[in-house]
Amino acid sequence: MALVAALADARDLPDGPGRLVALERVAERADAAGDVRSAMDARFALIEAYLLHGERWRLVEPLRRCRAAADRWPALLTDAEAELLARYQRYAVEALLGTPRVGLDQTRLLLDDLAHRVGADGPDAPTVAELRCRIADHLGDEPTARRFFQGWAGTRPGPAGGCPGCAPARRAELLAGWGEWQAARSELRAYDGDAQECTDQPERALVADLLPLLRLGEPEQAAAAHVRAYRRHRRERSAFPYLATHLRFCALGGHLERGLTVLTEQLPRLDRPTDDLAAMEFAAAGALVCGLAEEAGLGDRTVHRPAYVDRPATELEVGTLGALLLGLATDLAGSFDARNGTGHQSGRMAAWLAERPSATAAPLPADDEAADEVGDEAGAHEAGAHEPGADEAGAEADSEREVMALTTDMITSTLDRRGDRYLVDDGGTVVGRWGAAVIQFRRAGERGEVLHTRAMAARRLPTARRAEAYAFCNAWNHDRLLPKAYAHDLDTEIVLAGDVATDLTHGVAPAQLLVLVDAAIATGVAYAEAVADLP
Repeated sequence: MALVAALADARDLPDGPGRLVALERVAERADAAGDVRSAMDARFALIEAYLLHGERWRLVEPLRRCRAAADRWPALLTDAEAELLARYQRYAVEALLGTPRVGLDQTRLLLDDLAHRVGADGPDAPTVAELRCRIADHLGDEPTARRFFQGWAGTRPGPAGGCPGCAPARRAELLAGWGEWQAARSELRAYDGDAQECTDQPERALVADLLPLLRLGEPEQAAAAHVRAYRRHRRERSAFPYLATHLRFCALGGHLERGLTVLTEQLPRLDRPTDDLAAMEFAAAGALVCGLAEEAGLGDRTVHRPAYVDRPATELEVGTLGALLLGLATDLAGSFDARNGTGHQSGRMAAWLAERPSATAAPLPADDEAADEVGDEAGAHEAGAHEPGADEAGAEADSEREVMALTTDMITSTLDRRGDRYLVDDGGTVVGRWGAAVIQFRRAGERGEVLHTRAMAARRLPTARRAEAYAFCNAWNHDRLLPKAYAHDLDTEIVLAGDVATDLTHGVAPAQLLVLVDAAIATGVAYAEAVADLP
């Protein structure tokens, strides 16, 4: 029982190094006590914590210990846990692609072990083919990558293979890297049903489609795809790996002003990237934007680089920033190549930097005007489709200002415009998750005229910390207007939640509702993050 309690306490700690250390200690104590089940539970929690922090390269050791225990005591894992362990093994193999800190031979052993476990005809055989394909491509062995691609193409992932909706995007990214532009587009159109069930879609597929659209002479569609996808990716930490493609689109599509804006907005995220590969690609794409901006006469612009740890905040000219980004991309590519024993990553980044605009710049639609079905052959920007005239555009702008009674459809339409995922329950409550917050939107009041938003922190506190929870809520309400914070006692644990209620008796315009929803989500997420940071 002491180990169970220690594990519960470790899981209750805020996300961060302290939680990782506590979980590692619980696993070590369980090993010393011979409590295999507690050791397994602690290492599963540790793996989840590493994944949350983008540290897949640290999965290898806890995964190895879990595999050894499961092989020795086959009845230790449930079927669901066995599938989860296989998925963790895939993540550990994929770590090779994200950082040079994982050994190539070590990864190959993990992949060979996974292949042996799933079998040549098992449901996860396509997952093994995918991993072999992507590793070969990472090393620059395109013939081998293409051979394994054939065993992956046209398949659905097995239990360890991840989201079926993302598989076409991963294949399209590979095909685009090989210059197979039309094949990449065809791949993205192949699994629409799966994409509808994926929380990363349609934005991930839109990003994978950006460069193929440019190369195939469809800059209008590419512009609409960029605007719609970036509307979501500009805010999500997990979307950092997609920012390089957004920057490359801006550079190669002739949108250099937009590229500098995106680079300025996203530059702080380079200090804490999701992995080394994403940092390398972001830096190279940013250097490309800076280089082309200088050639276009924008070299006198400055970009704000915020302070980070001991580095002071600075204002950098475009050329200076480009040189810094080029140096970072070159160093990271060199680290990958030293581990891989090839020059492929350095050559790939050099090829990116040598690229030049491939299309005449097409006008970028406003953020709230991007076609909802960009990438669909029946979309508004396909060749021959009708473009809205001035009268239609004016009517659309007027509709944004038209005041009307609040409806559930208005709430869901607003979230659709933001690119958010959500569910609507039988009572008409709209529910979604944003980072550490679960947020509900519903209509309250006698006539449904009140927009009521409730944000609940994903982290919950034990009842022993009731006084601390009340003190936290009092302090929040003293210092901030939104949301109104309170603690909900469930006897076994305490839920920390916050409410925002807006009386819309006289109606609301779509543009106003967007502002209200943006504010509710931003403050709700800030509240949940503050709860997560509690000691």
